[in-house]
Amino acid sequence: MSINSRSHPTRIFIVEDDPIYQRLAKYVAELNPEHEVHVFTSGRECIDHLFLNPSIISLDYSLPDMTGREIFEKIKAYNEAIGIIILSGQNDISVAVELLKNGAYDYIVKNEEARNRLQNALENIKSKLVLQREVEQLKDKLGDKYSFQKMAIGNSPAMQRLFKLLQKAIRTNISVSITGETGSGKEVAARCIHYNSPRKKGNFVAVNVSAIPKDLLESE
Repeated sequence: MSINSRSHPTRIFIVEDDPIYQRLAKYVAELNPEHEVHVFTSGRECIDHLFLNPSIISLDYSLPDMTGREIFEKIKAYNEAIGIIILSGQNDISVAVELLKNGAYDYIVKNEEARNRLQNALENIKSKLVLQREVEQLKDKLGDKYSFQKMAIGNSPAMQRLFKLLQKAIRTNISVSITGETGSGKEVAARCIHYNSPRKKGNFVAVNVSAIPKDLLESE
């Protein structure tokens, strides 16, 4: 499965008040003609334009109006999925570690290696975003495959009772136990519940319980 990146232009914010690194970051971002680049010189400008929904933000850690940590937290509060690259004039390991632990994609010190590291970081984040879109599309297709409308086939009293039970399970957050003979469709029913529930964006994990030794299953 592939995604045509031309149908999904990558919107990038450059937040930088240093004219030299502002031009550098803009130049690196615009090397790819599919990038839509917006440049801001303050944290407030960046925050005020988040409605444009950027995919990536290159953020100067030292801006005149707000600290890098403040801007970082506001961006993450707006959209956790935005890839944030920190550009900093200080080689502070403790700050870098903290930001990376809190979700920054990379922490780049402003030196002679900044250009190459920024270019690599942009491309790596883009690859990650493409994979995330593919996963979401696959989950949507699975949800469509196991939609209740396609599952609800059959007019017998037994099937109608089953459909009512499935609908009840979908609307609640209770644990559900599905029993039946081999080949009767237990996993299909479980997938139907999962992909029609509020948890459909999570993973569905099928486990072959019969293949697990009794003692191990009990301990697990």
